[in-house]
Amino acid sequence: MSEEHQEAKEQNRDEGEKWGYDLYPERKGGKRKVGWWDLLWWGDDKGEIDRQKCERRVAYVIEKSPLIKLMMDALKSSGCEVDIRRHIVCEGCEKTVTGGYDPTLNQIVVCQNMCRQDSVVQGVLFHEMIHMFDYCRNKLDFKNLQHLACTEIRAANLAHCSFMSALVEGNVSPFSIANQHAKCVKDKAIMSVLAVRKVSLEEARNAVESVFPQCYADLEPIGRRLRRNSQDMNIAYMERHYYGYTS
Repeated sequence: MSEEHQEAKEQNRDEGEKWGYDLYPERKGGKRKVGWWDLLWWGDDKGEIDRQKCERRVAYVIEKSPLIKLMMDALKSSGCEVDIRRHIVCEGCEKTVTGGYDPTLNQIVVCQNMCRQDSVVQGVLFHEMIHMFDYCRNKLDFKNLQHLACTEIRAANLAHCSFMSALVEGNVSPFSIANQHAKCVKDKAIMSVLAVRKVSLEEARNAVESVFPQCYADLEPIGRRLRRNSQDMNIAYMERHYYGYTS
């Protein structure tokens, strides 16, 4: 391990509780707590088995998913090419999260104990690659609450809240669907801020509201809000060269 890498890990350990790294114990040189049943059945090998399965899923998704291939091309075109051996790691996490982005090491964490399906791995990679893209393109400062709120808005907007889900969840008509979608994005962004920063609900909500219009309108590098059960992922990938995102 390089001296720079070791110093970054030490910084993570010092700031763990403040920045949410307590959700990723291996970020701090620790280990995730394992239940007695897993220890009895698997012994100490369970973590390594999970890691190998996770790494295979990551490699498969990167090869097959048009959405992840688009993000990889966008990062490369922005001067931040992803080396999957350096920038994506499988680790054990607390059960409240499925993944995360560590800006100190510029690494995406895929939670090996939670991501047991290709679709989940794709969702984690997509969400966290949006953070990585924002960090690369906009020199994001994750210690700035408004910067954090903005990237969480973008991740919720592009990766989680579809217009179809806004229509089927709750009592919403096609005429109010846009408002419902925006509410979904705000709620998801607020919860994400609260998950990684020790701030009050009011502070998280104020940060999200203060940057919402411009961050909600920013659809880079996908160029669209993805609709559920549509061809939008494939279309976005095929149109990537219009935005200068080519491998």
